Amino acid sequence: MNLILVIFFTLLGSVCSVLLAASLLLFKGKRLAVFSAALIPYAIGTLLGAAFFGMIPHALEEAEADAILPAVLAGILLFYLIEKLALWRHCHNQPCEIHTQAGSLILIGDALHNFVDGVAIAAAFGTSVPLGIATSVAVIAHELPQEVGDFAILLESGYSRSRALLFNGLSSLAALLGAVLTYFLLPIVESWTPYLLALTAASFIYIALADLIPGRRSGGGLRSLLWELPLIGLGIATIVAFHLGNVH
Repeated sequence: MNLILVIFFTLLGSVCSVLLAASLLLFKGKRLAVFSAALIPYAIGTLLGAAFFGMIPHALEEAEADAILPAVLAGILLFYLIEKLALWRHCHNQPCEIHTQAGSLILIGDALHNFVDGVAIAAAFGTSVPLGIATSVAVIAHELPQEVGDFAILLESGYSRSRALLFNGLSSLAALLGAVLTYFLLPIVESWTPYLLALTAASFIYIALADLIPGRRSGGGLRSLLWELPLIGLGIATIVAFHLGNVH
């Protein structure tokens, strides 16, 4: 049953995000800007909520803090290094001022990112169903605005809409590969589960703090906090709701 849940939520968070992002590009100008502006703060909340209320606490239940917390820190530094090597990138704004590489490099970075998302979903479901669902919500929330940015970049790089959809869809299948591999390997290397949770928590924290939050600081000032902070809080509350009252 868990394998079915892993596959379902992985596809929901990857392939469906690609399809929804492609359809959102039909909305030009203000509609797309309003959607992205609202979803990104919510995604920040879900990512931080999943890391601090889900993955890290569950990892600490299975291993000592002096092993898990350094693993989280090492994971954050690892994703920083990977991003510096241009293998891990995110774009939520159009045009993207930083990531202007060829479409092929964009797709390689996406495939790696999606693979890690798949690992996160499978590792979370391997711990508990509520944690798996909460992790999937966080993945979906941050994948959707990212895929909108990806499509915009691919189109600017000369890809047709059909080719952009095809190649983005193929790169999203890396999430399914990561999820299925993790699902079948976890019983063999069960002792790795808390460290996988620590690593995926690090990826969520890094995306939220190094990617999403800097993008929101660029405009709006204090006035934007009046609606951004409630959306961040709503994202955190969504994740917490999956844990309260659930039996693991």
